[in-house]
Amino acid sequence: MKNSDSNLIGRRGILKGSAAALGGVLLSGEPAEAYPKGVNTNSNPSELRIADLRVATVVKPGPGPCPLIRIDTNQGVYGLGEVRDGASATYALMLKSRLLGENPCNVDRVFRKIKQFGGHARQGGGVSGVEMALWDLAGKVYNVPVYQMLGGKFRDRVRIYADTTESKDPKIYAQRMKERKEVMGLTWLKMDLGVDMVADTPGTVTVRSDLSPGEMRNVPHPLLAMEVTDKGIAMLEQYVAAVREAVGMEIPLSMDHLGHLGVKSIIRLGKAYEKYNLAWIEDVIPWQYTDLLKQISTESPTPILTGEDIYLKEDFQVLCENHAVGKIHPDLATAGGILETHKIGDLAWDLGVPMAMHFAGTPVSCMANVHCAAATQNFLALENHSLDVSWWGDMVEGVEKPIVNHGWITVPEKPGLGVTLNEDVVKAHLMPGTSYFPPTPEWDKERSWDRLWS
Repeated sequence: MKNSDSNLIGRRGILKGSAAALGGVLLSGEPAEAYPKGVNTNSNPSELRIADLRVATVVKPGPGPCPLIRIDTNQGVYGLGEVRDGASATYALMLKSRLLGENPCNVDRVFRKIKQFGGHARQGGGVSGVEMALWDLAGKVYNVPVYQMLGGKFRDRVRIYADTTESKDPKIYAQRMKERKEVMGLTWLKMDLGVDMVADTPGTVTVRSDLSPGEMRNVPHPLLAMEVTDKGIAMLEQYVAAVREAVGMEIPLSMDHLGHLGVKSIIRLGKAYEKYNLAWIEDVIPWQYTDLLKQISTESPTPILTGEDIYLKEDFQVLCENHAVGKIHPDLATAGGILETHKIGDLAWDLGVPMAMHFAGTPVSCMANVHCAAATQNFLALENHSLDVSWWGDMVEGVEKPIVNHGWITVPEKPGLGVTLNEDVVKAHLMPGTSYFPPTPEWDKERSWDRLWS
């Protein structure tokens, strides 16, 4: 640990409500000189208890609003977490009554208590955000960065990749991708390339005529009978060819949002894109269809990736054991938080599957991802949806700026997640009609019969 003696014995701010040392006597009653040098004695983890949970929701640092979580304790130290973008803060607030009085340092114990209240996609956001905040608290109390509590790190910096704003002109799209590489310094690129890019040209897509676009979004891809034609594939290829010509073949290039296509169309696209050596095509059909994903992976020479909507490790294990996808892609703010995502990476490692990580949110969740990525051996790259948001990095203090520096994020060495909020910036970007971490007493005593067995 890179800490001065003043941070180890006598560091202020960890215990507001308790006397850390008085007349050279520590909380344990032992004299300070009785402790080995380098031991943090300015906290009392065994007596730490959760006293409050509050939320402040930031508007669109990524694709959707992001509820920030603050968990307060009886000793003045607090932890920060974040519900996944676009998810309701209620997913976290309903957990408050289950958290009050718990010791936040018992991260796994508390997680096992609340994980039943999460679910796939955005429904996993509350449990995952609380879990982040617990790790932040534990790291601050024990004066170590989160990655160290996961077993240490495999890397000192984390590679970033990002979406690029589409254009229906292949040359303009390619130029934007080139700027991501040459101006921003990204070493991994991603493009969205759905059939909507060519669908206004007759003869490119076969579509069901009885469903509106809104209705189509609520029907799983294989059930729509929507297919892309040879003409459509040829037009889509022009975009990929233009991008590869602009950025070269050496840099990894990923693709997302192909459209609600049938299995055979996905396979045909995978074959058409083979010559462009894509790192993956993403979420081609819903992740629940293991057998169909296996079919696509077997017949498509372009790798398949999925996982951003999966909660907990068990369903990742099914995908990996069946080699239904070539790579997985958990979103830490959905999957169950930091430790669960680390476990997902480890099980994938054992089964020969590499792991990228999906992320869209504020720097708080970003740093949770960075710590997890640093400590996970088979990690590839971390997504970031906010490279074009000028105030994104200003929301936090305490880390190296710019946070994303030429396509990389340095792993923080400070305790916990390693960041504190810049209150002025966060307050300037709150959801209209909301305030900065207001009291939540209405959630103090919310109860139900939570046990999962009789």
